[in-house]
Amino acid sequence: MSKEISRRDFLRTTGKGMLGVAAVSMIPAAMAEAPAAEIGAPAWPWTYHKLDKKAVQDRAFKNFGLYGGCCSSVASAIIEELAEQYGYPYNQINGNMFAIGAGGFGNQNLCGALGGAFFAIGLFVPRADIGGIRSSLYAYYKDAAFPIYVPAGDPEHQWHSQAGSELCRDSVNNWMALSGYKFGDPERVYRCKCLSADVAGKTVELLNVYFGFEAAAPVAEEPAPELAANEYIGEGQGYGGKVKVKVTMDGDKIKNIEVLEHSETAGLGDKAMEKLIPDMIAKNSADVDAVTNATRSSEALIAAVKDALSKVGK
Repeated sequence: MSKEISRRDFLRTTGKGMLGVAAVSMIPAAMAEAPAAEIGAPAWPWTYHKLDKKAVQDRAFKNFGLYGGCCSSVASAIIEELAEQYGYPYNQINGNMFAIGAGGFGNQNLCGALGGAFFAIGLFVPRADIGGIRSSLYAYYKDAAFPIYVPAGDPEHQWHSQAGSELCRDSVNNWMALSGYKFGDPERVYRCKCLSADVAGKTVELLNVYFGFEAAAPVAEEPAPELAANEYIGEGQGYGGKVKVKVTMDGDKIKNIEVLEHSETAGLGDKAMEKLIPDMIAKNSADVDAVTNATRSSEALIAAVKDALSKVGK
């Protein structure tokens, strides 16, 4: 008589290429035909398990050409590592579904590597906590000198460049201007493969810290900026994170407003703030109308300026 495999074993191995025709024939018909809801489709958010950063980086580098670019590379590396260790439900996701993010989602906008990271993060992190992780990843992407990851046996990278934004075009163009290579050159492709591994590794690091599997790296405190007697610092909470400004006064009038720090969307949130600053200076007040389609960023700037103004004369 055929030995039935357990439901748990079936779910762990489905999609991993381990069940042949003979094995499938031993699964009870009721189980094989049951809809996902009846065999325990997991509720969101899914359970996250600790992952090894280096293993995910190696897989992301390998997967870059397997599924179609940076977005699939990052998302599939994280999910496939979980599938290999834990099976279901992680093995039900096909890396090809993230190919849409290649090339900055086809228009050199948001870097696909970030998009792949956000797809993966969204599987595990509750909505209320996504903002902090997203802001940390944005800050890393903007400031890191990519590429950092080096595959085993390869020489160190010769050129490293900062993106300065979360956009594919800035990241790639800055590197090409430095290296002299063109977009279609294999050296550029290699660079983006390594960058994808970097982003995948950072994503795992952030997830491991968030879920308590490892301690966060100590953050050096930024020295307080030296301020003149007529300069004031203010902060507001934006869409992507903290917005920090310095307001310079000339007597009782606003002389200048400088944004010191923000993680707002390039080309939208930052442009809205640029538009509002002259209005505030001309009106000598932070009571201005928010920019349409960038309300959260506008409100963050307004709040930051009001915070700075509240310190005038104190």
